[in-house]
Order: sequence, then C-alpha cells, then structure tokens
Amino acid sequence: MEYSYNIIDSDASSKLQLQLYLEEYDDLVCAGADTNASAGLNSILKYNPDLVLINLGEDGMDYFQMVTELSQYMQNLPIIIGYAKSKKYAYNAIKSGFFDYWILPHNEFDIRKTLLRLRKLHPQNDTSSTICLKSYKDYRYLDTDNILYLKSDNNTTDFFMKDGSVISAFKTLKSFEEKLPKDFIRVHQSYILNSRYVSRINYGKSICSLKHAEAEELPFSKTYKDKVDGLKEMLSKTASKALN
Repeated sequence: MEYSYNIIDSDASSKLQLQLYLEEYDDLVCAGADTNASAGLNSILKYNPDLVLINLGEDGMDYFQMVTELSQYMQNLPIIIGYAKSKKYAYNAIKSGFFDYWILPHNEFDIRKTLLRLRKLHPQNDTSSTICLKSYKDYRYLDTDNILYLKSDNNTTDFFMKDGSVISAFKTLKSFEEKLPKDFIRVHQSYILNSRYVSRINYGKSICSLKHAEAEELPFSKTYKDKVDGLKEMLSKTASKALN
C-alpha cells in the first residue's frame, strides 16, 4: 500500500532535493506541493495525505498554527515532519506532535531512517476493508476492493461490483460516503467511484471512465470538480512514477 504526501516549502531548491530523495521510495506518492501555510492547509484538507513535510523556515509559527487549525477540521491528522536550518523550532515541533524534525540541508540517511520508522510504527493495511449493508435482520458484507462505484436513486444506493453484479441498499449515498475508505471519491451528487478503477478523466465531456466496466462512464459535476482535480493529480503522480 502507498503513503500519499504533501510538501510545503517556499524554497524551490530544498523542495526539489526532497522530492528527488522521496522518488526512490515506491510506496510514496506526492499528492501536492505548496509554498505557504494557507495554501498548505487547503491542500491537506483537499487531498487528505498520509504524510505532510514542512520547511518551517522563517514562518515556523504560521505552520504550527496551521497544524492547530487542522485539528478543527480533521478527525485524524496526517503524520507531520518538519525541517529547518537550525533546531530553532524543534521544541515547538515536539509539542505539536510532529513525527520527526530534520536539519537542512536534506540528508539521505536521516530521511531513510525516518521513513523506515514510519513504516514500522504506521504500517499501511494491506487487507481489504469490508462494508456492511444492513436491512432488517439481513447483514451483507462487501469487500470494498470489489466495488467499482456507487449510484444513488432517491434514498436507495446501488453498488456496482467488479463482477458485474449490482447490490442495492436502502440508504442515502451520503451515509456511505462517510464510511468508505479514502480511495472512494464523490464526483457527482449521484455517484461515488473507486479511484483504483479510474482509467480516464475527460474534462471536455465531464466524465470518468472505469476499468473492468465495459463502456462505463460516470459524469462529474462542477460542485465536485476539486475532488476530480485531486484525483487527477494523484493518478498523474502515480503514472509518472510507474513510467520512470
């Protein structure tokens, strides 16, 4: 399983060097890169990365305030690593719950040790998650890896499965949106798709095409365009990495 990450760094040289080091790790995927606390806060809320790396620089206190603000909007904060040219912000980083603190310039050995410790303490779960559909005394369990997408029809939600079957549940799409893994992205008032099966995003026609679903094209709306943008960035990063 992969760890998604965001970098917040106003120093282009520092950011590039860090990205080059991180590209060596196949289980790391860049979700976004920003240059200040305000843009970083927006990206974290938008992409919900597993890991955030911050150059505290001269604006360290702004970033600690950003982390405090994140806790108002997120139930589970990402793992945060700070770095700077000195130990000036090390105490604040510890108090703010940072996972680690690096001294610039970036050191390959320090990065490697941190990432090994990250994998050990916060392993990604390779097991398939399951969602339960309950109807009176009937309980049905679906492997979320086998769900292509969900479609709502008033107060009913249909689950379209990888094997071609369709399973209905008498609940709203919203009720499932909050329970599904983060691979599932809402792209329309009536649709949630499994991002693992997206094969194409066509902005001209406002549709997403899916693998394992013959000629299946799901519409996306302007309301959820930021979600689609985030999906595009994530898939593009993964695709570029695979080609390299």
